[in-house]
Amino acid sequence: MAKPHEKLAESLGILKKLQEGGRRIFKSDELSRVHRERLLQNGFLRDVIRGWVMSTGPQAQQQDTTPWYASFWEFCSLYCNERFGKDWFLSPEQSLLLHAEAPTIPPQVVVNTPKGKNNKIDLLFGTSIYDLQVKEMPEQLTEKNSQRVITVEAALIRVPEGFFQRAPIEMQVAMASVRDVSTVLALLLDGGHSAVAGRLAGAFRRVGRDAFADEIVAAFKAAGYDVRESDPFAGQAGVTAIPAGVPPLVARLRAIWESQREAVVEIFPKASGLPADKDAYMKFVEDIYESDAYHSLSIEGYSVTPELIDRVREGSWNPEIDEEDRKNRDALAARGYYLAFQKVKESVAAIINGKPAGALTRDTHREWYRELFAPSVTAGILRASALAGYRNQPVYLRGSPHVPPRTEAVADGMNELFDLLEAEKEASVRAVLGHWLVGYVHPYPDGNGRMARFLMNAMLASGGYPWTVVRVEDRRAYLAGLEEASGNMNVKPFAAFLAEQVKWSFEQASSGVR
Repeated sequence: MAKPHEKLAESLGILKKLQEGGRRIFKSDELSRVHRERLLQNGFLRDVIRGWVMSTGPQAQQQDTTPWYASFWEFCSLYCNERFGKDWFLSPEQSLLLHAEAPTIPPQVVVNTPKGKNNKIDLLFGTSIYDLQVKEMPEQLTEKNSQRVITVEAALIRVPEGFFQRAPIEMQVAMASVRDVSTVLALLLDGGHSAVAGRLAGAFRRVGRDAFADEIVAAFKAAGYDVRESDPFAGQAGVTAIPAGVPPLVARLRAIWESQREAVVEIFPKASGLPADKDAYMKFVEDIYESDAYHSLSIEGYSVTPELIDRVREGSWNPEIDEEDRKNRDALAARGYYLAFQKVKESVAAIINGKPAGALTRDTHREWYRELFAPSVTAGILRASALAGYRNQPVYLRGSPHVPPRTEAVADGMNELFDLLEAEKEASVRAVLGHWLVGYVHPYPDGNGRMARFLMNAMLASGGYPWTVVRVEDRRAYLAGLEEASGNMNVKPFAAFLAEQVKWSFEQASSGVR
C-alpha cells in the first residue's frame, strides 16, 4: 500500500504536467477528485470559484495575495474564453489601462459581452468580474496580456470624460502611443462623435500635440460639424508633453514625475545645500552605519543583531572557514550590506564634493548591487548570474496589487529614471521620487528596497540632507506610503513620511547621537 508521501508525490507529478508552459489556473475537472482534494489539503492548490482552482504552495499563507495576483489575468482570460467563447472584451477603461501598461490589479474587471447577465462574480481577496451585457461586438479588437481588448483608438473614443480626471497618467501614456491622428479621426468621423472630437482635440492640445488637435477640428468642420474644443484634463497638475512612440513605461515615468514633483517640493523641508563641513558630514554617515544596517535589513525580514553587524564590520565573520557562517543567510545579507554601504559612502563623498548625483548614481548603482549580493554568490547560495543586474523574469510583490513592469521594459524604465534624476533640480524630488520609482520598476530579482534606500540617501546628500534611516518600527507606515504612491499615484503620504524621517535625522546629526 502506498504511503501518504508517495500518494502526494503522485499527485504533484500530475500537477507538474498541468503547469507546463507556466500555467497557474486550471479547471477543477482537469484533475481527478482524489488528486485535487489531496493537493488542496496539502496547500498546493486553492479554490478560486466553483469549478476553478489555482496552483500555489504550502509556504503561502491563507492571506498571502501573491499567488492570486500572479494568476489574476490568466484566470480572467481562461474564465471568459470558457464562458463566452470569443464574444467578449474588456471595458474601454480597462482596455486603455492595459494598453498604458498600468500594472495594478483592479478590484473589478468589467467584461463586455453579448452573452453577459449583468452579474458580479466574486473572486479572491475582494476582486471580481462583472459581465456587462452589450448588444454587439466591436470591430476594433486586439489582444493585450492575453486579454481581448479594444484598440487604443477605439478606447480613447469610448471612455467617458471623467476617466481623464480619474486616470490622467494612463490617459497621457495611451495618447502617446497614437502615432497618426488619422487612426483616431476615422473612427470619430464614421461615428459622428463631434462632442468626443472636441474633447480629444483639447486633450491632444494639452499634451503638446497641436497638429493632432488642429487636424481633428479641421476635419470635423469640413464634414459640417460644429466642434467645441474642451480640455478634459482641466484642473490636473503636471500633464506633460510626451512624444509619440515613446515606450509605455518611459511615458508613464515621465508623467508620474511631472505630476508628483510639486507635492514633494511643498511637503519636504528646503534643502540647505552641500555641506560646508564635509568631514563632519561623512563622519555622521560612518557613525550611522550600524543603525542603518540594522533597520534596513530588519525591514526586509532578516534577523540581524548589533553583534552580528559588529562581527561583519570587524572581519570576524568568515564563510570560507566557518561552515555556520557560510550557511547563515542573515550573516550573508549583513556582509553584503556592509560592502555595498562602503561603495555608497564613496558615492556620497563624491556627491558632496560636487559630482552630479544623477549621473554618478547611473554609473555606480550596479556596483552597489554587486557588492550587496557578492557574499551570497561566494558562499554558493546564489548563482553567479545573480550579479548580472536587472531581472530577467516577472516579479510579484507580497501583499500588493501593484505588479512591477514586464521584464522587457525594465532597462528602458531604469534609463528613463536616471534621465529624470539628472534633469531634476530639487534634491528632495530626486530622493523621494527616486526611492519610490526604483521600487515601482522593481528592476532587481532581490534587494530592491535596500537599493532604493541607498539611492534615496545619495540623492539626499546632493541637497545637504543627512543620511536618513527608515526605522523598522515605522515599517508599516513606510510600506503604506509606497503602496499609496504606486496604487493611487499619490506620493503625498510617502513624501510626508520621509520628510519626518529627515527631520529626525537632522536632530540626530545636530546632537551627535547615532
